[in-house]
Amino acid sequence: MEERPAPGRRVAALVEYDGSDYAGWQSQAHARTLQDAVEHAIAFVAGAPVTAVCAGRTDAGVHAVGQVIHFDTAAARTPRAWVLGANTRLPPAIALQWAGEVAADFHARHTALRRIYRYYILNSSARSALKRLRTAWMHRALDAQAMHGAAQALLGEHDFSAFRSVECQSKTGMRRIESVVVRRTGDCVLLEISANAYLHHMVRNIVGTLLEVQRDPDPLGAMRRILESRDRRLAGATAPAAGLYLWRVEYPALYGIPAPNGRFC
Repeated sequence: MEERPAPGRRVAALVEYDGSDYAGWQSQAHARTLQDAVEHAIAFVAGAPVTAVCAGRTDAGVHAVGQVIHFDTAAARTPRAWVLGANTRLPPAIALQWAGEVAADFHARHTALRRIYRYYILNSSARSALKRLRTAWMHRALDAQAMHGAAQALLGEHDFSAFRSVECQSKTGMRRIESVVVRRTGDCVLLEISANAYLHHMVRNIVGTLLEVQRDPDPLGAMRRILESRDRRLAGATAPAAGLYLWRVEYPALYGIPAPNGRFC
């Protein structure tokens, strides 16, 4: 009797990583990438090759606390087996935090309601040896309150072309930012931004621009003028990748994707 193939399953997972030594998420022919490492580890558990689709393709040097992926497989494994098994094959800088079967229509990228990024700036007179790959360093004094006020110009749906990189392949610059908060805790300045999606380098370009307009007599007005110009040349320099984290991706509750535990805080 001919054996029937096992029914397909879709599995989602939360992935945490330090992107310092990787050329970003997306697989590349001649570079070390996070996608290759994750797919190799999951394939070991599945007993067959898999393709991991992520919620956000982070760039070289960017980190994640709550990256979400999905993959299809015929293998039946418990959530614990996916996590522990994959982590035995992952390098120390990458770790699965959760895994579970999801509905067939779940898609890590297309089903996402919003993506939340955080950007950390060490604002101190001396650089840090221990935090050099986990934060951006700025020695001059920063006015977090002015940065927060300026960032409010970005709320809502706009053409964010002033903050997209020249390599951005998106057909449109339109995106919707739901919230932006900038606050200081000691010598750490934190920006948290929530949006439906982002353009290439959008968050880092926003941060770089806030670092400049916070010194303007009218930070909010300066930020609004740059946004409305749609001209990348008027915005600030791209902030370093080391300070950026894909913090959380949110989905409709019916899919049961948990929030990351945020231990980095």
